[in-house]
Amino acid sequence: MLQYKIIPVTPFQQNATLIWCDQTMEGAIIDAGGETPRLLAEAQNHGIKLTKLLLTHSHVDHAGGTQDIADSLSLPIEGPHKDDQFWIDIFDHQIKQFGFPGARVFKTNRWLEGGDTVTVGNETLEVYFCPGHTPGHIVFFHRESKLAQVGDVLFRGSIGRTDFPKGDQATLVNAIKTQLWPLGDDVKFIPGHGPMGTFGEERRTNPYVRDN
Repeated sequence: MLQYKIIPVTPFQQNATLIWCDQTMEGAIIDAGGETPRLLAEAQNHGIKLTKLLLTHSHVDHAGGTQDIADSLSLPIEGPHKDDQFWIDIFDHQIKQFGFPGARVFKTNRWLEGGDTVTVGNETLEVYFCPGHTPGHIVFFHRESKLAQVGDVLFRGSIGRTDFPKGDQATLVNAIKTQLWPLGDDVKFIPGHGPMGTFGEERRTNPYVRDN
């Protein structure tokens, strides 16, 4: 089975997530936003061999530490969708604007699209394209454990901000309803910030995306 540990990093308390296959003990970090020594120590303490880094989108609080880890361990970076190149192009501006002096611009090894899959050990993650917060945002879904890593698409009681450049609330709401809800009410999700939730609870109570 796929195992996971949520590790909030940086003053933004972004939910970097260490995932691994408990058969092979191969793993990945989703959204390594910073505090790279701490993330690497967590992997080592769990006996995990990191094989790749995954990104839901290209905002600096989610991606700032990714290239450092990739360089130090010679790991490939997979994700996000190519439409997030816009945010990579202004990554240095993000670093200055949001105060991430240790962050570095990253270069992905594999753009991901809806319908793609990513392997971690013997486990497979499905990729769903969910733009709106950023134009190239994706979600990772592990079907066997009914677990989704949704980045900044969805939060408990809220959705991602859409007031950034190339953000669009109607696009985001449509992505949530058409891409995520069909996965099932019992799916647990790890948001980019804050506590976990379930799709069913958000469909009932979230004012932005609840069922009418």
